[in-house]
Amino acid sequence: MIRRAVLLLTACLVVLAGGAGQAQAVGYRYWSFWDRDGDRWTYATQGPSLARPADGDVQGFRFSVSEDSQDSAQPRGTADFKTVCAGTPAREGHKRVALVLDFGTAADAPSGETPPPARTACARVAPDATTAEALAAVARPLRYDSAALLCAIAGYPRRGCGEQVAAGNGGSEPAAAAQGRATGAKSERDADGGGPSVGVLAGAAAVAVLGAAAVWQMRRRGDA
Repeated sequence: MIRRAVLLLTACLVVLAGGAGQAQAVGYRYWSFWDRDGDRWTYATQGPSLARPADGDVQGFRFSVSEDSQDSAQPRGTADFKTVCAGTPAREGHKRVALVLDFGTAADAPSGETPPPARTACARVAPDATTAEALAAVARPLRYDSAALLCAIAGYPRRGCGEQVAAGNGGSEPAAAAQGRATGAKSERDADGGGPSVGVLAGAAAVAVLGAAAVWQMRRRGDA
C-alpha cells in the first residue's frame, strides 16, 4: 500500500511539474506602453488614458507577445524628442509629445496580418491632454475594448485584443482578460494576486491526500 501511494505521489508531482511548464509557455498579444527615461525605456505605470505627458516627453508603444511586463519587448527605433518633433514647431498654448510606434514582428502578428513598419510621430495637443489623446491625434484609427484596453493603433491589428497565445506555435485562443497592464487594466492573473492556478491547487491537494494516506497506513501497520 505504501509503495503504491509513493508511486501515485510521484506521478502527481510529475504532472504538476509538467503543468507548471505549460503555464510558463503562455503569453499575451497586446500593445505595451512605455515612457522614455533619459536613454532607456521604462514600462509605464499608468495607462495612456490616465497618463498626462509634459511638453518634450517621449513615449512608446510596442505590439508583441509577452508573458508579463518583465519580458515585454521594448519599442525600437529613434526615440529622441528633437529628432521626432523637428518638423512640428512649438505653438503657444500647446505641448508636443514624441511618440514611437512599433508594430512588432511578423512572428508576433495575428494570423493573416502583416505588421506595418515602425514609425514616429509628434503630437501637438492641449497642455492637459492625456497620452491617449496625443495618440489619437497622430495614429487613428484606435480601437479599445469594453475594459478600455488598447486593442489597435492605426488600425493594427484588425481583430483581437490581448488574446492568450501558446508560445512556440503562434496559435491563440480567447482570454477573458488580457495582460493589459499597458492600459491599466488587470488580467485574471493580476486579479487573483498572481497566485497559483486552480489546477495547481487541486494537484497540491491530491498530493497532500496521498501523503496522508501513506502516513496513516504506516501507523496502522505499526499499531498492528
